[in-house]
Amino acid sequence: SGINAEYEAVVSTQSTGSFVNSCDVSDSPTMICSGSDDGTVRLWDSRRRHCVKTLNSKYQVTAVCFNEKADSILSGGIDNHIKMWDLKHSEISLEMKGHCDTITCLALSPDGNFVLSNSMDNTVRMWDVRPFAPANRCLKAFVGAQHNFEKNLIRCCWSPQGTKIVAGSSDRMVYVWDTSSRKLLYKLPGHSGSVNDVDCHPKQPILMTASSDKSIYMGELK
Repeated sequence: SGINAEYEAVVSTQSTGSFVNSCDVSDSPTMICSGSDDGTVRLWDSRRRHCVKTLNSKYQVTAVCFNEKADSILSGGIDNHIKMWDLKHSEISLEMKGHCDTITCLALSPDGNFVLSNSMDNTVRMWDVRPFAPANRCLKAFVGAQHNFEKNLIRCCWSPQGTKIVAGSSDRMVYVWDTSSRKLLYKLPGHSGSVNDVDCHPKQPILMTASSDKSIYMGELK
């Protein structure tokens, strides 16, 4: 796609100099954010084809995503905390604690009010990222999906309406929960290796999964 081509141009023009663990594209989609092993969160302009802002974290960054307005970037890393970076002031405006191991994925909800996090502590958590939310922003924890000694950066995602939550797992399963009740709806088999990435179609009830077994599966979520 055009976005992928632009991103290749960005990284070939000005590399981070370290492994990039996560990236996200704003709705524009002229802006890209990335998180890498060098402890930086970077903002890239695909039109100008280089990095326009660098935010320095003390630890390796393993997950990033934009907020709804793309005026902030959420990041997670090996320090187990979720940070919201204010792009205007280049500072941390919010820090959320609750995980006790490396955060492997961050995913913004379809309505932009919540963020989903997956962690090597074997929990998937839902956080309230609205501006004036209560201090305890961790609303729910979903359990079942596993991480193992491979320490893969296993991803999670929302269904198109935000009514379901999906996560990959090192036990070769795909876990699907009901967002409201936290009930496990499906534990989907099929892969013969760790399921590392999951994504839902933005409009249709279609789920795609990618695994260490070098296969990609596509199915329907009812």
